[in-house]
Amino acid sequence: MNLRWKIAQFFEAWWWRNYLRGKSEEDYLHWKRNYWQQFLDETGTWPAPGDRILDAGCGPAGVFLMFQQQEVTAVDPLLRKYQSQLKFLQNGAFPSVKFVEMPLENFIPAQPFDRVFCLNAINHVADLDVCLQNLRRATAEAGSLVLTVDAHNYRVFKKIFGLIPGDILHPHQLDLSDYEQKLEKNGFKVLRTKLLDRNFFFSYHLIVAQPA
Repeated sequence: MNLRWKIAQFFEAWWWRNYLRGKSEEDYLHWKRNYWQQFLDETGTWPAPGDRILDAGCGPAGVFLMFQQQEVTAVDPLLRKYQSQLKFLQNGAFPSVKFVEMPLENFIPAQPFDRVFCLNAINHVADLDVCLQNLRRATAEAGSLVLTVDAHNYRVFKKIFGLIPGDILHPHQLDLSDYEQKLEKNGFKVLRTKLLDRNFFFSYHLIVAQPA
């Protein structure tokens, strides 16, 4: 893995550790479940009953929180660090979730999933094209990918942030069009996009895609 990705992963773990320090885990989980409920409702991305689900780049409290009655696989390279720090991830709290500690670059499932979520994670990876290829392999032919990403609003800042570590948590500095082109290059057809939040440098976008 490249140095920029390793630095980003170090600061990702550091950020979460400090963000959760002093917080009630019960209150945090309640807030996070409400967040995911609103996200799934507003984006219309609830999976169907019985779907096999992948939460790629799940973090410590990913969308897997919402699917305890379904077959879910949650993948993240920092899972052991999260589990060592958070009691709610310990002692089999999510029996329907299979946790896999692994970079997405190395994750190739035995069989594909009906609904693949990759939420605020794809611009954290080391090799974007390899990860998108693996997400394509992980998505059933009749399935779909639900992806969210922070994308640049201005070309000048995209270029500057690409040259210097102005955004240390994200190794990739792309705009929405770049991400759409990357998806299409790696075997997806973009069905729709939705602006979820807008800030000065970046906007947070939803992209829903299916195998081409």
